[in-house]
Amino acid sequence: MPTQYQQALVGNITPEIERVAERERLDAEFIRAEVAAGRLVIPANRLHLAGSAETGVRLDTIGIGRSVTTKINANIGASPVSSCKELELTKMQWAVRYGADAVMDLSTGGDLDEIRTHLISNSAVPLGTVPIYSMIAGRDIEDLTCEQMLATITAQAAQGVDFFTIHAGILREHLDFVRPRKMGIVSRGGSLLAKWMIHHGRQNPLYEMFDEISAICREYDVTYSLGDGLRPGCLADASDEAQFAELRTLGELVQRAREAGVQCMVEGPGHIPLDEIEMNMKRQEELCGGAPFYVLGPIVTDVFPGYDHITSAIGATMAAYYGASFLCYVTPAEHLTLPAPEDVKAGCIAYKIAAHAADVAKKLPGARDCDDAISDARAELDWAKQFQLAFDGETAKEIHRRNMSTDEDYCAMCGKRWCAVRLSREVKQSLEGK
Repeated sequence: MPTQYQQALVGNITPEIERVAERERLDAEFIRAEVAAGRLVIPANRLHLAGSAETGVRLDTIGIGRSVTTKINANIGASPVSSCKELELTKMQWAVRYGADAVMDLSTGGDLDEIRTHLISNSAVPLGTVPIYSMIAGRDIEDLTCEQMLATITAQAAQGVDFFTIHAGILREHLDFVRPRKMGIVSRGGSLLAKWMIHHGRQNPLYEMFDEISAICREYDVTYSLGDGLRPGCLADASDEAQFAELRTLGELVQRAREAGVQCMVEGPGHIPLDEIEMNMKRQEELCGGAPFYVLGPIVTDVFPGYDHITSAIGATMAAYYGASFLCYVTPAEHLTLPAPEDVKAGCIAYKIAAHAADVAKKLPGARDCDDAISDARAELDWAKQFQLAFDGETAKEIHRRNMSTDEDYCAMCGKRWCAVRLSREVKQSLEGK
C-alpha cells in the first residue's frame, strides 16, 4: 500500500489528509500539495491508524509542516534507574492533556516492548521512538550487529510506531570535528554510534543501511525523523563545523527518503544563542529541501538548570517563527534527572505558549481567535468565560480565587474603585454619550 507521501504525489487525497485539513481549517488539496512537496508530514503508522483491539483507541492524525500550526512533542520514557509502564502512561496522558501533539518513548529501562505496546495502544497522538535505545538493551554497543539493528527497527514498526529518530547523518569523517568542542557529543544516539564506528573502524551502519531502513519505513508508513547526533550541547559549540557537516548529510538523506517514498522530517539543535536561531532555521530549509524542522528548544542560555523549560521556550518561539515546524519540549528536569508528571506539565505548557505565540506572529488562519475571544471576556469582566477560554483554566481560576472567594466585576490587584477595566468602560460610555 502506498505511503501518505506516495499517495499525495499522484494526486490522491487520503482520509488522513482530509483530517489534517479539517483540523487546520485549510483546503484538503492544499494539504495534499504540501505533503507531495515534502514540506508537510503526517506521521501515521498503518497499524496505529487501525486502532487497538484491546483499548479501542486509534490514532487521530496531525500534520507537521511550516504551513500549518506549530506542533509540540513531549519526550517520556523509563530508565534503568526508574521503570514503570503505568507511570509512563500517566506522563503521556498529562502531556496530551497539556498540549502535546505527539509523544516520544525514550525508554531505556524495564520491559521496553511492553512499555511501547502499552503506550501505543492507549495513544491517540503519534508516538515516536529512537530504535537504537532498544538495540543496546542487554548488550554493549560494540557488540551490536547490523542484523540486530534492522530487526529492532522492523519490530518497532510492526508495533505501530509512527516516527523514528534515526541518527544516520553522523558519519565517521565527522568525528574529527568534535575534537574542539567543549561538550563533545551530547546526543545519546550520536555518541553510541560514534563509539561503534571507532571500535569497528567502519562507517555509520545506519547510513550504510539507509535504503534497507527506508524499505521498512515504507512498508508501515513510518515517518523518518532524521536525528542530529552532533547537535550542540552548549552555546560554545553552537553552529560549528560538526553540526553543519551532519546537516549537509541529512539534506542528502532527505532526498533519498523521498526517492524511497518515505515521509521525512529533520531534527535540529540544541543549544543556540538567540542571535543565531534565524540563520540556523534558514540553513536547514536550504540544505534539506524544505523538510519540516524538528528542534529541541533551542536552549538560549546554559546557566539556568531547573528552568530550562523557560530558557528553551524562548528559543522555541523564535525557531518556530523563523521556520521550525515541530518543537520538542524541554522540562525543568532537563540536564538534571528524569521528568516527573509535574515536569511534563510545565514543559508542555511552556511549549504550547511558544508554539501559539509563533503561530499568531505567522498569522496562520484562526491562530488569534482565542486571544481575541478572551480579550472580549476580559473587557466585560466575565471571569467564567475567561476561565473557559484559558488554556489551563483550572490554574487561572485557582490563582484568581486566592484573595477573592467570588467572581466580582474587578480583581484583587486594583480593587473595585481603581479597576482600570471598569474605569475604561465608564470612559467609553461617557464618550459614546457625547
